[in-house]
Amino acid sequence: MALILVRGENNSKLLSAISDMERHGNMTLISNPKVIDAEFADSLVEDILKSKLRTKSSVATAFFVKEDTTLSILQIKKIHPPAHVVVVSDEYDAYNKLRDALDEAKVLPGYHSHKAVNDGLIDYKIQGKDRYIKNDKLNSYLK
Repeated sequence: MALILVRGENNSKLLSAISDMERHGNMTLISNPKVIDAEFADSLVEDILKSKLRTKSSVATAFFVKEDTTLSILQIKKIHPPAHVVVVSDEYDAYNKLRDALDEAKVLPGYHSHKAVNDGLIDYKIQGKDRYIKNDKLNSYLK
């Protein structure tokens, strides 16, 4: 489970970056993106990078993904999202600060996942809730 911080110029770029991470990076969000104060996000990134930022952000969001930190970094490098994406490792002090800020933050307006809610194909012979067939061969490289 990795903590992702996204900084950008406006909400549409944040939403586009999240969508790109889900669609093209095959990442799975396990929490809704929450609105983070832009100045707070900038200060966290400066602490992580240990240098001043060239540009300040106008809006920021943070959320957790199912993938681990290393895989998240590799997947984000591949897709080049339209906003500044930072994978915050639990080795940094900023991780705890950001996690605490997420507890009282509001959900980012306009976000909805394009991924299916169910686990896969439905076996109609089985009655009840366990009707979905899990196919572990699909996307096995993500494990």
